[in-house]
Amino acid sequence: MEVYFQVISDAETLRDACGKLSNFNILGFDTETTELDPFEGNIRLVQLSNGAETKVIDLKPFAEKGDLRTMSELAPLRDLLENPEIEKVAHNAKFDAKWVSHHLGVNVGGLFDTLLASQLIAAGDQDRRHNLAEVTSFFLGQELDKTEQVSDWSAAELSHSQVEYAARDAATMIPLREKIWERLKQDELDRVAILENECVMPVAKMEQNGFYLDRGRWLEQLEKVKKIQAKLADELQDMLSAGVAQASLFGRAEINLDSQAQVSDALKNLGVPIPESTRGWQLQPLANDYPVVAKLLEYRSVAKGLTSFGENILEFIKPQTGRVHADFRLIGAPTGRFSCSNPNLQQIPHGEEYRRAFIATEGKKLVIADYSQIELRILADFSGDENFINSFISGADFHAATAAQVFNVSTENVTVDQRTFAKRLNFGVVYGIGASRFAMMTGVSQPEAENIMRRYFATYRKLDAWLREAGQKALRERISRTALGRMYRFRFDENDRAQIAGARRNAMNFPIQGTSADILKRALRLLHDAISGTSAKLVNIVHDEIIVECDENEAEQTAQTLEKAMISAAEEIVKKVPIKVDAKIADEWVK
Repeated sequence: MEVYFQVISDAETLRDACGKLSNFNILGFDTETTELDPFEGNIRLVQLSNGAETKVIDLKPFAEKGDLRTMSELAPLRDLLENPEIEKVAHNAKFDAKWVSHHLGVNVGGLFDTLLASQLIAAGDQDRRHNLAEVTSFFLGQELDKTEQVSDWSAAELSHSQVEYAARDAATMIPLREKIWERLKQDELDRVAILENECVMPVAKMEQNGFYLDRGRWLEQLEKVKKIQAKLADELQDMLSAGVAQASLFGRAEINLDSQAQVSDALKNLGVPIPESTRGWQLQPLANDYPVVAKLLEYRSVAKGLTSFGENILEFIKPQTGRVHADFRLIGAPTGRFSCSNPNLQQIPHGEEYRRAFIATEGKKLVIADYSQIELRILADFSGDENFINSFISGADFHAATAAQVFNVSTENVTVDQRTFAKRLNFGVVYGIGASRFAMMTGVSQPEAENIMRRYFATYRKLDAWLREAGQKALRERISRTALGRMYRFRFDENDRAQIAGARRNAMNFPIQGTSADILKRALRLLHDAISGTSAKLVNIVHDEIIVECDENEAEQTAQTLEKAMISAAEEIVKKVPIKVDAKIADEWVK
């Protein structure tokens, strides 16, 4: 692919170039940077292409004069990038958006991300790769030479091949976007593609904002947790010692508590009817009858927290901000849910001892809001089941109301165990749970589990019908969709009963969990627009929870704004069931 480009390094040429580019509705957009982290490096090039010609803007001469964020000479570039009427097409647009936000002070408007589009079109195909070279090859049949990608972008003078490489990547965006958009329309993925693209800038800003982690509090809680772990380990060794084959006269025999084989042998010798696997959800039903199992699960929970979230998380604190700036993938799972790394803020243990270390800085407050039972509300709306819907409309305790229906008692007489059963069942149906799995989760017999589920679906008949049809449709058509059209393609062997059962189960869950993810992303965009110009900053998200930091005197207003954005986003999709959002103002990240 031949590429025509112009290198720009002075204000007059930049102003002229931006004026000409502003006449186009769609521009290819890319950046070249000296590092992967905007806190650690500099932005060297900004490339903008109309397809026929690419403007390669070298920011090094400008950076030598002063602060790029406030430099008047760069105003034409900032205006062009911010203009929402001109679509900027980029691959992994979050990366470029974050860099220009950090170094140029620009919130890029009108983004279109070919990476996200490629993921949407792949529809859960785990074998597909989505780097620019692979995507260009797949959609355009062209090979991109990425050799210069890791070259020295801080050099005093860039080579011709470096600049040509940079220009080509931006120019490729125009034909690539055309082919991808055709495919998005063909697969009826255009609405969800717009949703994803509108969410790029809010997430880029969230990563740039970071979440403040108090180092002292974190170390303090680690010491407490280590003491708790040691105490639990000692108690567990005592309880297991009677089941250790090599027990001696010289004291208790100790085993490796992290060895599944040794723990399993000890439990069997104690007469515990353990299943084939000692995974937590399979052991949980035994916890009530066998204290040693309850102690093992407690020990594992604490040990996992220490292993995953020990002192290593402190390495992610940026000295410039005192905050952790995690990396969020917008499509971290086929359902559209986010994933997170470096560090994984979505997996921080719920225990107060961990989360209290994430705090609002001086003069600030955290506003924490989450959807109440959003997946169940989506399921009620989709199914149209009157009893299910009315349970939410009444405003009563939903799980207690379900228990009353299933166990044929008044709501006032529902026991704690009955409500727990109903809660597990309510959430279980979202994941296509069967009687066998429910029996293992709760410890009841298979026949009893079948009876409970029979009564449950007799109460919610349309829910039962919707779940069955969702499963059957996936087997017939081999696809499933969310309310906005996000798609998952099922790949299974028609002769493999286990694969068929898995596909049916996933087909029940995908539209619900995927729609929940769609709603959260819509909420992030509405929130991003609503808090523009205020002190409020998005600092973290966890599935159905959003955390914002703001000035103390704006906390009440921010809470109202956050709640309104979340409810409005859900109400665009969920029409028959009221949406509830629980919001609170706090100094630390607490429920």
